[in-house]
Amino acid sequence: MAFNPIVDDGKCEGCGECVDVCPVEVFEMQDGKSIPVNADECLGCESCVEVCEPGAITIEET
Repeated sequence: MAFNPIVDDGKCEGCGECVDVCPVEVFEMQDGKSIPVNADECLGCESCVEVCEPGAITIEET
């Protein structure tokens, strides 16, 4: 099973918590927002979802 992390650009506050907590470096900060640059590496652990205060990240199963 594969997972697809999605960041809602309108909700992302650019705190970088998801970048710090992701064990496989899915996210990167670009222009003050989090971008899932390595989405294919996502483990579906949802640690990024848990640390995202504004709820900007969702994980879809594909």
